[in-house]
Amino acid sequence: QVQLVESGGGLVQPGGSLRLSCAASGFSLDSYVIGWFRQAPGKEREGVSCISRSGSTYYAESAEGRVTISRDNGKNTVDLQMNNLKPEDTSVYYCAMAGSVVAGCYLTAAPYDYWGQGTQVTVSS
Repeated sequence: QVQLVESGGGLVQPGGSLRLSCAASGFSLDSYVIGWFRQAPGKEREGVSCISRSGSTYYAESAEGRVTISRDNGKNTVDLQMNNLKPEDTSVYYCAMAGSVVAGCYLTAAPYDYWGQGTQVTVSS
């Protein structure tokens, strides 16, 4: 059974950092495209970053320079390091797996087949 579980969310002050982790069971994360998305109340889900099967990384403009996505194959996780957090980064963050994407990755939700339950990130002083 494929399962994704996010962790690492919490309350942080503006300018602070958080490291989110997406753990998988039932498959090896390094064989698939993994994306990180977020959704704030009243807003549509938006892509933050993704990593392709080959390890290429992509970032939303709002995340560029502040966010780094990486695989930890030993732990079977895909992590999202977020620095210089801003109040507008407050959202529920989700990781997702795209089972049928072979090349590249996408910051839109449609190609992703499996989703975690999300982890709350709150940036506030």
